[in-house]
Amino acid sequence: MNQKELEEKIIQNYQGEEKMMILVFAQWCVNHDLNPEEIYLRAYPGQAKNQALQEAIELTVPKEEAGDVPDQTLLGVLSMFGNDDLAFVVMEEMKEMKEMKEMKEMKEMKKDGKA
Repeated sequence: MNQKELEEKIIQNYQGEEKMMILVFAQWCVNHDLNPEEIYLRAYPGQAKNQALQEAIELTVPKEEAGDVPDQTLLGVLSMFGNDDLAFVVMEEMKEMKEMKEMKEMKEMKKDGKA
């Protein structure tokens, strides 16, 4: 394998891994009833539609059929590819979901007379 072929192979591998990262992000969004495009646009408001994201969205499955995508896994792959702005928006969503869950639990405790 010559230098040019090696470079092309490295680029292909990177692009394949990048597509997997985008799919992980899109599936995490679906699993949490979030719109991947909206989250992406919050992180990168100046960018046009992302073709790779569109393709990944088409590959997602309903959350009932999907495996769990742990929050830390998503943040790890976003970080690995330097998507810090997107990771920041995702962390904001995670925080909001946690707060909503805690509020719901508090309401249930009050309703049940435990608080």
